[in-house]
Amino acid sequence: MRNVHLLGATALALVIAAPAFAQQKPAPAPDNTAIDEIVVTATKREQTLQDVPISVAVTGQQTIERAQVRDLIDLQSVVPSLKVSQFNATGQTNFVIRGFGNGNGNDGIESSVGVFIDGVYRSRSAAALDDLPEVERIEVLRGPQSTLFGKNVSAGAISIVTKKPQFEAGGKLEATIGNYNTRQIKGSFTGPLSDTLAVRLSGSLNKRDGFFTNLTTGNDVNDRDRWSIRGDVLWEPTDKTSFRVIADYNKINETCCAVSSIYNGPATLAIGAVLKKPISDTTKVFDRNVIFNTDPNNTLSGKGVSGQVDHDLGFAKLTAITAYRNQKNASFQDIDFTGADISNNKTANTIKTFTQEVRLASSGDGPLNWLIGGFYQKEKMDTGRTITYGSDIRAFADALSGPVPATLLGALPATLRPALTGRSNLYALEFLQSLATPTLVKPGLTYFQPGQGINDFYKMNQTSYSLFGQVDYQVTDKLTLTGGLAYLNDDKKARSNVVMNDPFSSLNLSAVPQFPALGLPGNLYSALGALQFFYGNSPTHGPVNYPNATESGELKGDKVTYAVRAAYDFGAINAYVSYSTGWKAGAYNLSSDSRPPNANGVGRTAQPENVDVYELGVKANFPGGYANAAVFKQSIKGFQSNAFTGLGYSLVNAGEESVKGFEIDSAWRPVEWLNLTAAVTYLDPVYDSFTGAACVNYDTARCPVDPATGRRPNFRDLTGERPAAIPKWSFSTSATVNHDFGGDYRGYARVEFDYASKTQLTETTPPELSTWGQNVVNASLGLTNTAKQIEVSVWARNLTKDNSLISTFATVAQDGSYSGYPNAPRTYGVTVRKSF
Repeated sequence: MRNVHLLGATALALVIAAPAFAQQKPAPAPDNTAIDEIVVTATKREQTLQDVPISVAVTGQQTIERAQVRDLIDLQSVVPSLKVSQFNATGQTNFVIRGFGNGNGNDGIESSVGVFIDGVYRSRSAAALDDLPEVERIEVLRGPQSTLFGKNVSAGAISIVTKKPQFEAGGKLEATIGNYNTRQIKGSFTGPLSDTLAVRLSGSLNKRDGFFTNLTTGNDVNDRDRWSIRGDVLWEPTDKTSFRVIADYNKINETCCAVSSIYNGPATLAIGAVLKKPISDTTKVFDRNVIFNTDPNNTLSGKGVSGQVDHDLGFAKLTAITAYRNQKNASFQDIDFTGADISNNKTANTIKTFTQEVRLASSGDGPLNWLIGGFYQKEKMDTGRTITYGSDIRAFADALSGPVPATLLGALPATLRPALTGRSNLYALEFLQSLATPTLVKPGLTYFQPGQGINDFYKMNQTSYSLFGQVDYQVTDKLTLTGGLAYLNDDKKARSNVVMNDPFSSLNLSAVPQFPALGLPGNLYSALGALQFFYGNSPTHGPVNYPNATESGELKGDKVTYAVRAAYDFGAINAYVSYSTGWKAGAYNLSSDSRPPNANGVGRTAQPENVDVYELGVKANFPGGYANAAVFKQSIKGFQSNAFTGLGYSLVNAGEESVKGFEIDSAWRPVEWLNLTAAVTYLDPVYDSFTGAACVNYDTARCPVDPATGRRPNFRDLTGERPAAIPKWSFSTSATVNHDFGGDYRGYARVEFDYASKTQLTETTPPELSTWGQNVVNASLGLTNTAKQIEVSVWARNLTKDNSLISTFATVAQDGSYSGYPNAPRTYGVTVRKSF
C-alpha cells in the first residue's frame, strides 16, 4: 500500500492538474476524503474509470462549469494530451491526440480524431463546435479506437455524453457577463409529460466583442455571435425498452478570424514601400491588431436529428442509433492580410450526413461478455472557393516582377527601348507578346487584372461501413483477456470543377516565343515564375478536372483492425497490457494543389493511414484518490500530411511517423476541503520515413531555387526529424479549496495551470518564428446557496496574460513572409447559475 501512496504523490508532485471529477454515483466510503466513482462508456459498456483497461480522460459537469469550458477548444485546458486549434475560419478546427490529427482546412480529409455526441459521429470538425449543452461528461479516448467506434478514430475519439431527460421536473438557468462585452445565456428545462415520457429543452445565446481590432476598418475581429437550441425526448414504455430522440439547430455569424503578420519578407515590404498601403508591425503581434482591407466574415449553421433505441432482450442489450445532419459553412476573407486590395477568398461547403449504428451487448454475469455491431455512413459534400484579385493586384505584381534588366533593354532594337525603360518585367512580357498578338495581349491591361483568379469547386460522395465485435473473458477473478476485431470499408467518389480565370498562371513561360528570338533564355521568365500563383509547377499550367479518361474519381479501401488486451486486478492496482491497430481511409486533395497522378506536383489523393500501438497501463486507487499511468509506442504508416503551402494544400503520405511517450492522470483529496488533480503527457515523436514533405522558402539547402524558372522543388526529406506541433511535455493542474460558511452557504476557490513546452508549430515556417509553448493560468471563485440552488462565480481565463501563437503559416502569395494566429487574451467575468 505504501507504494500506491508513493505513486499518487509522485504524480501530484510533477503537476497538480486536471482531467476531472465527473458527476457520477458516489462510491461508498467511510471517510470524507473519498472521491466520487467515475463511470465511463469508453468500451460501449458502463464501467468505472479505474476498471476500464484503456487510456481515457474524463471531464465532468462540475469541472466544465467551474473551468468555464464553453466548447471543445476550451476542453484542452483540462486534458493535456488533447490539442484543439481554430485557424482562419470558424469551421477550420483541428483535433489532435498524442500528437496525431489532421484534416483542417481541406474538406477532402477527415480528422484522425472522431467526435461523437450522444453516440452520433460528427464527420467534420466544425460540426462539433456548438456551445456545449448540459453535459454529463466528456471522455477523451487516447490511441486508435477502430475496433468499437468504426469510423476515423485512428488517433483517438472524443465522446460527449449529455444529460438525458428526467422524470422529475427541474432545470438550470445560467447567465454570464464579462470583459469584451461578453453576454451569454444558457437554459435547460426537463420534466415528465407522462409516466413514460420525459423531455429536455435547452438553448444558448453567446455574444462577445472581438479580441482583435482591424486597424483598416476600425472594427472588431474574432467576436462571438452564436445561438443554439436543442430538444430531447425520452420514452420508456417498459422497464426493458427506451427511445430517445434529439433534434438540434445552431447558428454562427461571426467576424472571424484574426491573422497577424509575424515576419514581413520582401513581397510584404513592397506593399508598404511601393504600394504605400498599411502592413502589420511584426514587433507588436500581441497588441492584437490586424490589418485587412475588408473584415472577414464566417457563417455556419448545423442541424440534425438522431434517434436511439435501447432494448433489453434478457441475454443481451440491443442499441440502435440513427442520425441525419446537415451543415452549411461560408466565409469571406482578405487573404493577403494587408491594407492593400490584392486578393479575396470566398469559401463555402454543404455537408449532409446519414449514420446508422446497431450493436448488441451481452448482459450475463458469467465469465464471458461480448459485443457485436455495425456502423454505416452516407455523406454528400459540396465544397469550394473563389479567389479573386483586387484593385491593387497589378501594382503588386509589377513590384514583385522587378524592373526590366539592362540586358533585356540592350538586346532590343533602339526603337523599342523607350517603351520598356522604367517598366516592370511583367509589362515587358505583355509588350513583347503584343508585338506578335496585338489583339490578344495589351500592355498593362492583360495580366493581373481585378476580378481574375480561380473558381475551385468539388463534389464528394462517401459511403462507409464497418462490422465490429469484442469479447471479454474472465479467466480468473483477477485476470481478464479481451479480443476485438473490426472490418472497415470506405468508398469516396469525387468530382472537380476548377476553372482558372488567371491568364498569367496558364502561361508556359519557358516556351514564350519572344524570349529565345531575343536571346533571353532566363532573365525574364525566372523573374516572373514566382507570380504564377496557380499551377505554375504543373506541366499543364492549368487544372485537369476529374473524372476523366485516366482518372475514375473514385477511391476505395478496406481494412481489418484488431485489438488484444490482458487486464489484471491486483486489488488497489489494476494493470493492463494491450496491442491495437487502427485505420483511416484514403483522402482526396480538394484544393488547387491537386494534380493528376504522376504529374509534376502534389497528388490527387493520399493513401490510408495504418496505426498500431503498444500500451502498458496501471490504474491505482489509494485513500482519497487515484493515479492512472500509461506508457505507449504508437506509429502511423502512411500519415496523411496536409501542409498549407500558401494557396493550397500539399497532401502526401509520410512513410511512417511514430511517437513514444507516457501519460499520467490523477486526483487526490488529502483533506475534506481540498481537491487536487494532475495530468501530464510526455511525447517523443519522429518521422521514421518522410521523403515527400512540402518544400519551403527557408530551407535553402533542400529546396534551392532553380535559376531558370524561379521555382523550388516540390518535396524535401524530413526522415529522422521531429514532427512539428507536438510538444515534448504537456500538463495541466488544478487545486480547488472548498469551505463551508455555515447555514446554506458553501464557497470554493479554484486555480488551474495549463503548460506546453516549446515546439515548432509547423514545418512550413522557420523554427525561429514558429517555436512556442504556453503557460496559462485559469481561476475561479464561487459561492453557492444550497437551499436556493444558486451559484455565483467570478472567473478568469489566461489570468497572467500569457502570449503565444496557436499556429503559423507561409503568407498567401507573399514568398518569404509568414503569418500566425495569436492566442486569446485574458478574459474574465461573472456567472450566475440557478437550478430548480
